[in-house]
Amino acid sequence: MIEVIRTAIPGLLILEPKVFGDERGYFMESWNQRDFDAAVGRPVRFVQDNESKSRYGVLRGLHYQKGRFAQSKLVRVVSGRVLDVAVDIRRGSPWFGKYVSCELSGENHRQFFIPRGFAHGFSVLSPEAVFQYKCDCLYEPSAEGAIAWNDPSLGIEWGLPEEAILLSGKDRHHPFLADAKDLFDYNIDYYAE
Repeated sequence: MIEVIRTAIPGLLILEPKVFGDERGYFMESWNQRDFDAAVGRPVRFVQDNESKSRYGVLRGLHYQKGRFAQSKLVRVVSGRVLDVAVDIRRGSPWFGKYVSCELSGENHRQFFIPRGFAHGFSVLSPEAVFQYKCDCLYEPSAEGAIAWNDPSLGIEWGLPEEAILLSGKDRHHPFLADAKDLFDYNIDYYAE
């Protein structure tokens, strides 16, 4: 019971669940394995759920996990608003260095599927936001990878004035895409076992 919105980069999908509302509030099915697999076109088994709460101006990203620890993510916002961004970091891809962004909010209930081979980040546009994501591989600190949120070759518009952006210490020091190590290869199926 989801509508699938295909983006400019194949594999990146925006999912809109059917929301049933009345004077009492609303009900929606936020997760259904069968419908999700049909939408994505392959089975993806999530093994870890994460949640973060952030205030206005926080920018997290652009993160990915390398090698055999690569992750697919299904992300959504429970409350507040964020601009969510996925960047294609698969060398040889026709979309290498291109990105898709979408607004996720507690009101629009959208979810964004980011397959393996993409870097991910988001900026908080509301006073605060609660952000949830499902991952199909467990987090492994030694496999962390990231690229700079402000890489001029990417040209990402984060929806915030630069002076309002709040970064972690780590997120201040990531390389530009051209200098990043251990990216993905477009010709490798990172879902093959």
